Amino acid sequence: MLREIRPALVLIVALTLITGLAYPLAMTGLAQVLFPYQANGSLIERDGKVVGSVLIGQQFTDDKYFRVRLSVTTKADPNDPSKTIEAPYNAANSMGSNLGPTNKALLERVKGDVDKLKAENPSAQVPIDLVTTTGSGLDPHISPQAALFQVPRIAKERGMNEDRVRALVAQHSEDRFLGLLGEPRVNVLALNMSLDREAR
Repeated sequence: MLREIRPALVLIVALTLITGLAYPLAMTGLAQVLFPYQANGSLIERDGKVVGSVLIGQQFTDDKYFRVRLSVTTKADPNDPSKTIEAPYNAANSMGSNLGPTNKALLERVKGDVDKLKAENPSAQVPIDLVTTTGSGLDPHISPQAALFQVPRIAKERGMNEDRVRALVAQHSEDRFLGLLGEPRVNVLALNMSLDREAR
């Protein structure tokens, strides 16, 4: 019996060492050598301090910054671990709201957001990505239209020329990957960091 079990045990140990230890270590080492920026989380630094990642959105509430899409991610309530509280852009809990297009709470929230944004920029149509959440809850991008919609507010708050702010949006606009995949987009953290550099 031991003679029949022994090959299976040897195979389990060998495959565990190869696929569970050697392969992951080799891929991690290769990634660190070939793509260190990406392998370490695509982190953005300012003055030697990490301020975020180009892959994960951040909440900007100050009117002098561009805002990202809404995030409905949550985390455990520190006062009651059986409950959750809002934690926008919580990378440990990527999720969407799962509210359908006929959900009353969603419709009321979107209508309120649209009304607020129309008051901010009455001459422009509100881009859909400024009032809808992302599927992951972590999206760091908005459409170029959503960025341009926010230009008048930001120019006013910062005392900048609107054309200069539009130029920054154009600089940070990315096209579809290979001209086919995805949608045109603007990384909000990178754009906001450019705004801060302009103010220096």
